[in-house]
Amino acid sequence: MNSFDVLILGAGIIGCACARECAQAGLKVGIVEVNIPGGGATAAGMGHLVVMDDSPAQLALTRYSRSLWQELMTQLPPTVEYENRGTIWVAADEEEMAEVHAKQNIYASAGVDSIVLDSAAIASEEPELRAGLAGGLLVPDDAVIYPPTAAAYFLAEAMQHGALLLRGHAAVKTGTGVVTLDDGSTLTSGRIILATGADKTILPWLPLQKRKGHLAITDRYPNFLRHQLVELGYLKSAHKITEDSVAFNIQPRTTGQLLIGSSRQYGNEYAAADNAILREMLNRACNYMPALAHLSAIRVWTGFRVATPDKLPYIGPTEDPTLFLAMGFEGLGITNAPGAARLLADEFLNRQSEIDPTPYLPSRVARMEVAHG
Repeated sequence: MNSFDVLILGAGIIGCACARECAQAGLKVGIVEVNIPGGGATAAGMGHLVVMDDSPAQLALTRYSRSLWQELMTQLPPTVEYENRGTIWVAADEEEMAEVHAKQNIYASAGVDSIVLDSAAIASEEPELRAGLAGGLLVPDDAVIYPPTAAAYFLAEAMQHGALLLRGHAAVKTGTGVVTLDDGSTLTSGRIILATGADKTILPWLPLQKRKGHLAITDRYPNFLRHQLVELGYLKSAHKITEDSVAFNIQPRTTGQLLIGSSRQYGNEYAAADNAILREMLNRACNYMPALAHLSAIRVWTGFRVATPDKLPYIGPTEDPTLFLAMGFEGLGITNAPGAARLLADEFLNRQSEIDPTPYLPSRVARMEVAHG
């Protein structure tokens, strides 16, 4: 078989979610992956399912995607480790408490539940946080998962509905419904989805920037932490587009381990850990939770987020009517996988989408290039 209704290039969590959505809709699906499915950026991520409000379009997509995760919740196997932990955005001072109230207003306008915590309340929720923090914002319906097994679940569901996984060769070129693999063979499809993460082999001109990140995981310390914690300064860190930065971000795992982040680096495409920025990241975490300094970290790794200039993913058709994009999700690929997959399936099946797909269309690239001169 070398002809498909939908051919997906890349079997990370985005590609696997697209495969599941399209296969369940009755389309003949193929997935091209040269490496281990879910073994790239998907395996390197934290697995935080979070509603973010950097822009109205980001809020709409993350809120929609989180709702799709919630619909899946009872179907997911235990290996996905879905836990409704909630997020606490931690405010260090009164200036950040003002951001807490602003954030709550934005969430309320979008129908997202959140609870303002004062200094005593956040200390009660997370006793290991340092004393004297101003408070925070609890978003109770955010969750955590283990991303590689979630991708495996999506892929298995797709294959149960007839999708075919094509391993061993990478796609090197596309053109009007034809994909050429690195062995010279070709596959044909009426619709091709490019979901290759940081790999821009097919469209090297696409405006995407790698942002290297570090994560550390500890030994098992059950009940040390209840929620995913993120400092409000994380947003300032994420907004920096040229400087390296770190922020406090910690996640409890079902194993009792603690996953500690986060860092952002530009122009560093080496996979090895950078000791200086790793030290800065862990010091930042210990500043918020001093007891972390007495725990044992057992592994450190890096990964690459891929960001667009306007911090929104590319989801939708290109100038080639057979080529569609699902790329540029930065740190929200795990959250947004089901939403992106549903939007593309809606496009293929001529269905009305539940949210406006316009802000994510790749056609805005030309407008951005004009705007940037």
